[in-house]
Amino acid sequence: MFAADEATLGSLEDRMAETRQDKKLLSDDDEDVEQIIQLGQALIHAILEGQPTSAIQVIIDAGAPLWFQDDDGWSPLHAAASVQNDALMQLLLEEGAVWNQTDNLGNTAGDIALSLDNEPCYRRIRDAGIRSELLLQLLSSRGGFEGDSLVLKSTDTSAFASTDAFLSSKLRYTKDKNGQAICLLESEGNEVGVMMGWEREIMQETVRRLCADREDSAGGPKVLNVGFGLGIIDTFFQGLPTPPSLHVIIEPHPDVLQYMRSEGWYEKAGVKILEGKWQDFIESDALMGLGGFDAVYTDTFSEDYEALNRFFAHVPKLLAGPSSRFSFFNGLGATNAVFYDVYTRLSELHLSDLGIDVEWEDVDVAEAQGVDRWGKTREYFAMRLYRLPIGKRNVST
Repeated sequence: MFAADEATLGSLEDRMAETRQDKKLLSDDDEDVEQIIQLGQALIHAILEGQPTSAIQVIIDAGAPLWFQDDDGWSPLHAAASVQNDALMQLLLEEGAVWNQTDNLGNTAGDIALSLDNEPCYRRIRDAGIRSELLLQLLSSRGGFEGDSLVLKSTDTSAFASTDAFLSSKLRYTKDKNGQAICLLESEGNEVGVMMGWEREIMQETVRRLCADREDSAGGPKVLNVGFGLGIIDTFFQGLPTPPSLHVIIEPHPDVLQYMRSEGWYEKAGVKILEGKWQDFIESDALMGLGGFDAVYTDTFSEDYEALNRFFAHVPKLLAGPSSRFSFFNGLGATNAVFYDVYTRLSELHLSDLGIDVEWEDVDVAEAQGVDRWGKTREYFAMRLYRLPIGKRNVST
């Protein structure tokens, strides 16, 4: 650390004191709030002015709140990212800075580092996010914490907080002005996209990679899909050169089930529909009595990462063998590049712990359809690149 000279510390002290002239008129509580504001502002100003780390530490030790945000929504971490000071970012995170705070424009400190093409600073923020999520899940698993993910519950406004809320909602199947199939959910007078036609390229590529290079003399692959939606991925499975010998679909929503009936899915050869949540079947003979699957896919609308991670735990026993493959709709946190990166890497870590190696393929969802073609129907996935996961059992496990 650098040594702070008297002039620097004096200037900082003057700044922290300059708004205290009316202090005598304030109550004790007001004085406390005013002091917090002064310290928070002084910390952000000192960072933006490039003050030495020792001077920054003085303000932190004086009680400056690391969570403070100014009128623009900037936190000390935003300021450190803007001046591209990786060492200072590390200090702030170690002192308790909040990695996923967003400013008034919806940007995190990681977004600022990303916009400046500063890889070390960006990784500092992203890795802090991964550690925070892993810690939350560890505490939750041990019964020492009751709470939600730091990311999704505060940023993903397109999803319901509970599966029960989703299952009691009303869905409507229709087409947009371009003739594209969409499924909309009615919520508080508004309609939210549940599944849209823009996902076709993603689903087509997912099926291609899940079923590529298969040598199955007994017929088509055995397929399990959790979550029907518009039936896009299931239609691609059915369109394989050799259709699935068994195609199991788990779907709980009554409106989706009615749509499946109207589209003739209950009469398709080899198709078995399990009406309910995947949790209802994951330990039952209705599913496990069917034997292992060659391809497993899951895409549920209303579940968060904790639920997805619980599904991950069952994947090894769902797969038929080493050549079997697993994928999922990788859309959590996809309204922000940093959050999306955190959840992508979290899923890779958790699947690796289960003996599942993941390969990723970037799919440019804007290139095929055009950035503006889908309008608001793509609000739940704001990224240009979709990171498509394909998991297989690690040969050493």
